[in-house]
Amino acid sequence: MLDKIKSLSKDTLIYGTSTILGRFLNFLFVPIYTNLFLPGEFGVVANVYAYIAILNVFFTIGLESGYFKFASTLEAGTEKENFSHPYLGIFLNAFVLSSLLFFFSKDFSALFQVSLKYESVIKYTALILFFDAITVVPFAYLRLKHRPYRFAAIRLANIAVNFLSNVLFIVVLRKGIEYVFISNVIASGITVILLLSPVIKNFCITFNKKLAGELLRFSLPYIPAGISSNIIQVINRPILTALTNDETVGIFQANYRLGIFMMLFVSMFEFAWRPFFLQNAKEPDAKRIFSKVMTAFLSVAAVIFIFLTFFIDDIVAIPLPNRGHLVGKAYWAGLSIVPIILLAYVFYGMYINLMAGIYIEKKTKYLPYITGAAALINVIANFSLIPSFGMTGAAVATLLSYIAMFAGIYIASQKFYKIDYEYNKIVILIVLMVISYAAYLIISPYDLLYVKILFFIALTGSIFIFKIINPKTIRQFTK
Repeated sequence: MLDKIKSLSKDTLIYGTSTILGRFLNFLFVPIYTNLFLPGEFGVVANVYAYIAILNVFFTIGLESGYFKFASTLEAGTEKENFSHPYLGIFLNAFVLSSLLFFFSKDFSALFQVSLKYESVIKYTALILFFDAITVVPFAYLRLKHRPYRFAAIRLANIAVNFLSNVLFIVVLRKGIEYVFISNVIASGITVILLLSPVIKNFCITFNKKLAGELLRFSLPYIPAGISSNIIQVINRPILTALTNDETVGIFQANYRLGIFMMLFVSMFEFAWRPFFLQNAKEPDAKRIFSKVMTAFLSVAAVIFIFLTFFIDDIVAIPLPNRGHLVGKAYWAGLSIVPIILLAYVFYGMYINLMAGIYIEKKTKYLPYITGAAALINVIANFSLIPSFGMTGAAVATLLSYIAMFAGIYIASQKFYKIDYEYNKIVILIVLMVISYAAYLIISPYDLLYVKILFFIALTGSIFIFKIINPKTIRQFTK
């Protein structure tokens, strides 16, 4: 069992290194935008990217998940057919949708809550969505074939090109927010070129009726599920825009992005987790392995949460070499939402962990109900809480929806693929995170760095005191 978890950790580390480096470059957009753009301008960028996230689901129509399932088992069709069918399906669908957005950009401006002076942003959005959609299956192919180094290199190239283009256009040439999207188009286009090799190698023009039917039956539930999932992540921006203003959205988005530190860990785990549980599902001790993985995941997440909760105020105040801070002072008013967003990502990570049972037992039909209910909770909570609590209400709405997703998938996965998790350890870890947040609320008005350090040491030390993680296991694990 230890060897299996080591294997997962190795892949997680490779994916994680690229993800951390890539997300770090991506995170550098925050000091660029918050020090050079007004909150209202940044709010427009945040809002459009929220719509991009939602529309991605319509462009990929759930076929990435279908590719993973059937390409890993080859229960229908050849290897090339399992690549070509989802790839061509996404390509044709994305081409039609992108063409509509591109040629009727004026008509879509109102839907995107964008003034006509930013109409060109809609055209760039159409290109971004198309390029990103047609790279989904090639990226999934690299993950399934255990080629994390190549996957990582291409992802890093994408983000590096995007970052450098932003530096050139925004910092050096002092262009407007349109060039945020132009930079993304350039990076996404280059990514398509870098992924041509697996496409050329695996593409074939055939039609396997059985495979096509199986793909659609498995993948289509991911459309409403994916829409709901993305609504949970981004719908608060458009609602905030409607109920407040672009400035509030800009401040919210800058601080929401500080959740990147937890999102990094969750993302790197997710990249390695899906291929891992699919390939180890038939192992005799699979369920015990999955239980241990949940505890290990939550232990690391708890340490990250406790550290960032206490020290996020100090992190954002780090001065930049020339002028300004890691996050512009105009955006500091929203720092209180960061721990809420971090905790939301913790529950999202637990949701990803529990996806194993749904995948293994082919019960994806339940996903739309789970994510749909969570999305509904999110929308209702946003409209209920934002008028009274502003951006804090939007953050709480996000947390509530992720808790709902976690609860829903726990019930479904345990029904069809019961795993005996280490519940006592999970409860202790969640309690430690809640205590750290309560302590943060009490001491944050006072600049007491030494008190924060003492709290951090005490709470993280409790993980070993309660034997959630055994030092002997760590020594064995690192051999």
